[in-house]
This record gives sequence, C-alpha cells and structure tokens, in this order.
Amino acid sequence: MAGIGARVPVAGIVFGAALVALWEGAARSGLVAPLFLPPPSVVLATLVEMATSRDLLYHAGVSTARVWTAFLIAAMMAVPIGILMGSYKLAGRSLEPTIDFIRYLPVPALVPLAIIWFGVGEETKIFLLWMGTFFQLVLLVADDVRRVPHEYGELAATLGAPKARALADVTLPAMLPTLWDNMRVTLGWCWSYVIVAEIVAADSGLGFVIWQARRYFKTPEVMAGVIAIGIIGLLTDQILRALHARLFPYLTR
Repeated sequence: MAGIGARVPVAGIVFGAALVALWEGAARSGLVAPLFLPPPSVVLATLVEMATSRDLLYHAGVSTARVWTAFLIAAMMAVPIGILMGSYKLAGRSLEPTIDFIRYLPVPALVPLAIIWFGVGEETKIFLLWMGTFFQLVLLVADDVRRVPHEYGELAATLGAPKARALADVTLPAMLPTLWDNMRVTLGWCWSYVIVAEIVAADSGLGFVIWQARRYFKTPEVMAGVIAIGIIGLLTDQILRALHARLFPYLTR
C-alpha cells in the first residue's frame, strides 16, 4: 500500500509534464496562433514577471480574502440549516424544494440583480460568491446527516439523550469526515465563481486581472491569471486534504 501511495504523486507529475510538453509542442509548431495558444514557457515567464514585478500577488490576496469570506459565511449558514434539514423530515420537505430551485439558477444571470440590490462594492462580489456556494453546500450537509446510521441515534435515545444532545454528541462527530470533504469541494466551487464576481466594477482581484488582459488580447496574461487561480486552489485543496488525514486518522488505511 505504501508503494502505491508513493507512486500516485509521481504518476500525477509525469502526466502533468506530458500534458505541458504536448501543449508546448502544439504552440511551437505554428499550427495554432500564439494569440490563441501561447506556449506554456511564455505563460510561465509571464506569471513570474507578474508576480515579481507587478501586483499579481496583491490581486491574488484580494481574491483569496473574498473567496474565504464568502465561503465562511456560506458554511456558517449551511451547516446548521443542513443539519436541521437532515434531522427533521418536516424541515427537509419544507426547505429542499426552494433550495433546489435556487441552486439551479446561473450565478452570472444574477449579476444585474446583485448590482441593483448591493451596488458595485464588495457586498456584490461576496454575494455572488456566496450564491455559488451556499445552496450547494446546504444540500450536501443534509445528505451527510442522512447517511449517519440510524442505529447511532437509536442508541443515543435508548441511553436517554435528548434529540439536541444526540445531534451534538453523536450525529455531528459521525458526519464530520464527509462534512470536511464536502466543504473542501464547495470551496473549489466558490473559486470557480471568482471571475464572475470580480468583473462587476472591480479594480482588484485575479478576475479583474484576467478581464483587463482579455480586453487588450494579452493571452499570456489571461492564462497566467487562470493558472494563478489553479495554483491557489491546488495548494488549498492539498492543505485541507492533509488536515483531513490529521483530524481523522482512523480513516487512513
């Protein structure tokens, strides 16, 4: 098992390197104009130049702060509401149809409404990121509660624990590993809406950088901004995976 685990990162690195080499070859071959597909070496050089000589790191920090603010607000709301929906059938049947309806609304279509409601300040950006996260996460939390074996609740009731105590002492600890994973996934979804959120009268953030570069057909800068988002997302995801292994070691085989 240890050998397999050691080979997985190597396989990922090899595949990624092969993909980059294929991209470099296709871009250098002249089959595709550099305006549409600059070589990855050019994109990497642009990324380094933007990070060291310009303000890419500042914009990355702004976007990260916005994403985490929206995500934490969504999580603080979604976790208790999801537990309520998963624990009480009446709450689930009452709330789930409305949440399902809103979940399918495209976030970009809500930009005009968000501007009308909140103006063009930070509130609009946080709201759009929240919209892309909360309604997905609350349903995942409710499903996490429903997946906890009924025997756990029955045992708690047999021992005389009231419903609220059983939720806090039995249901919540049992669902925490899957809840952590679902929050990690929805954080990635939140990042996927950052471009939409940061084209609304923004003057900072990676979405703003990408949108400004697009206006002037600076494709390497556009791709550098996109890759910056991917790097931040990958690092965050790996940190959360490592924390999952540390918090729930009994799940590691």
